[in-house]
Amino acid sequence: MSKKPLNIGMIGYGFMGRTHSNAYAKVNHFFDLEYQPVLKAICARNGERAQAFADQWGYESVETDWRKLIERDDIDAVDICTPNNLHHEIAIAAAKAGKMILCEKPLAMDVEQGEEMCKAVEEAGVANTVWYNYRRVPAVTLAKQLIDEGKLGKIFHYRAVFLQDWTISEELPQGGEALWRLDAAAAGSGVTGDLLAHCIDTALWLNGGISDVSAMTETFIKERVHSATGEKQKVEIDDACAFLAKFDNGSLATFESTRYARGHKALYTFEINGEHASIAWDLHDLHRLSYFDHRDESTVRGWRSIHVTDGDQPYMGQWWVPGLQIGYEHTFVHQVADFLDNLAKGQPTGPTFRDALETQKVCEAVLTSAKSKSWTSVN
Repeated sequence: MSKKPLNIGMIGYGFMGRTHSNAYAKVNHFFDLEYQPVLKAICARNGERAQAFADQWGYESVETDWRKLIERDDIDAVDICTPNNLHHEIAIAAAKAGKMILCEKPLAMDVEQGEEMCKAVEEAGVANTVWYNYRRVPAVTLAKQLIDEGKLGKIFHYRAVFLQDWTISEELPQGGEALWRLDAAAAGSGVTGDLLAHCIDTALWLNGGISDVSAMTETFIKERVHSATGEKQKVEIDDACAFLAKFDNGSLATFESTRYARGHKALYTFEINGEHASIAWDLHDLHRLSYFDHRDESTVRGWRSIHVTDGDQPYMGQWWVPGLQIGYEHTFVHQVADFLDNLAKGQPTGPTFRDALETQKVCEAVLTSAKSKSWTSVN
């Protein structure tokens, strides 16, 4: 059976542009889907580099103005891989043009922008999703399955950390194409919107809504040279953030993130403790889920390591034989597969813009709490 083409127009060609392009290219080799992504156009301001990207990944054409990309009749879906400050304008324009939208995280710079983006896609009735890819690590999806089946019972505690160490040097500049994540004007926030947003999205998906937070943030290096001007400017983003949280289900949580944890490049872990069982996951060992069940016989009770590679575990039936694991890039393939499958069924693909707005609300409450030094309600 011939597949329906879905013409992709991608805006941005950085790290996320590569992960998304790889997912579009691979998805139909492993998943039986009604739709086939077509790499129709790549858009970036630097035409020469955009062309080089197009040549490498197989995009059919190049644009240097995202508005022209959105106006094209041969583009079905717009993939937004730009810095955060451009998400709002591009997404609203794409929605008004009737395009489906796949947007990088976080959704927006703030809740107000996010609300406007949600309204735009909902009024236009266009399919939309946000690339919180860690939901689609098979071990994390299995954790969701175990929680929904009631294996853990009532949840008491949730704790998550996301640690990096790449910004410790005072010589590192801020801003520009490579380091926009250190520039508040482009990123909106630091580790809160970049790293903790992942932790928060996963937590909301696994454990439900967060009602209240109490946070602290720190910017360790107060001034950095801006790569665009060559002048020292005040650093406005948060280098580190830690916060307490209360979930709607009564459980308590701790979240921590920093880019100043020497020895950690991307340590993302979470642990959930329930009345019957606990689960834990580590990005550095992403194909394993740790599981402890108090109901086991006492003589054999203990933490077990579940190797998530069997065909009856989430997504794994589409890949290799049991025992052969997959990696980071496959999470994006899974998100594309789910998006295309749900598109054929007329169903939304989570996290939708509306789902991602809930993460935005928590991030905003965290930053507000850190400034006021007090507990803050998410809503």
